[in-house]
Amino acid sequence: MKSLLCLIPIVALLLTACSKEGSPSSLQTNAAPAAFENPLNAPADYGKALVKAQKSAEKTVDLAALTKAIEMFQVDKGRLPKDLNELVTGKFIGQMPPAPPGMKIVYDASTGEVKVQPQ
Repeated sequence: MKSLLCLIPIVALLLTACSKEGSPSSLQTNAAPAAFENPLNAPADYGKALVKAQKSAEKTVDLAALTKAIEMFQVDKGRLPKDLNELVTGKFIGQMPPAPPGMKIVYDASTGEVKVQPQ
């Protein structure tokens, strides 16, 4: 009985390996953009992707810290700050984080929302 139970996973594996639907060729898609088809462009594409990811991560981290400081200010004071400098003077953040190059930090005092926008 135990030997039959051990054979079930093996049979299932063989059936999926032999089926046409589970073959690697059927799993391939043509979803890759044309820029990534040439292997000679791969190092340049990889470098561009790294720079883009780093810029995106910097914006995300800065916005997350500012949003958290705004929430702490609101809990402590019972209102939203009038501007972002009020977070610094209230010691909720040490200093204003710099905006990424070519961007500016925009704060909406009515909603408490912080965004990074192009200048």
